[in-house]
Amino acid sequence: MPMTEPSNALPEPVPEPVPTLEGAVSTAEPLTSTTAAPGPRDLSPAECARELKARFPALFGDSPKPIKLRIQADIQERAQGVFSKKALSIFLHRHTGSTSYLVALSKAKSRFDLDGQPAGELSDEHRQLAGEELKRRRAVHEERRALEEAQWLNRAHLLRDFEATTLTRANFCALKGVADEELDGLLEIARGEKKEYEARRPGPDQARREGPRPPQGDRRPPSRERRPAPTGDEARKPR
Repeated sequence: MPMTEPSNALPEPVPEPVPTLEGAVSTAEPLTSTTAAPGPRDLSPAECARELKARFPALFGDSPKPIKLRIQADIQERAQGVFSKKALSIFLHRHTGSTSYLVALSKAKSRFDLDGQPAGELSDEHRQLAGEELKRRRAVHEERRALEEAQWLNRAHLLRDFEATTLTRANFCALKGVADEELDGLLEIARGEKKEYEARRPGPDQARREGPRPPQGDRRPPSRERRPAPTGDEARKPR
């Protein structure tokens, strides 16, 4: 047999099978979503009011009604995922503290649910507390109004006296008890208020356009009627 020389050549490498797309997909681990479902958004009080009015107009309509106790749980049950607890709490705190709500609370006999149906009697204590708070707010309002009117008059008098004074600025400020650095600001406010006041007053041209005022009636004392002179037998009767 013929002899063959030994071969020193290395064996050719066997190519590895290339994984197909099907194989890659089939052997890969299943993908899992890590994105959580979005929770309820923190709506502003105005947005909460619009949303509640649209969903429950019988309770959150234009005319406030005393709401039933624990109404927040009812809202969350019937409008799941719409209102966050924080946003709803802020809105209800403002809503139940408004003057219009306190007026309704002081007059009502019962509370109401989301459908506008009576849901529990309103206690006398709650009505009384609402009435006392309304009285306190009226007193504060009147006090603030009286203070604003007094300040308005003081500024008007300050402007009038400043425009007519012959004193120096320093002496005028000392007389009025006003700091020199505050005088210009007060006078500017007074001029603006005077201009606004004069703009609201009807001028002579406007009075002429409106025409003459309706007559107020005859203010002269009524004249005494003269009785006709008696004649004949009537004249001889004793008076």
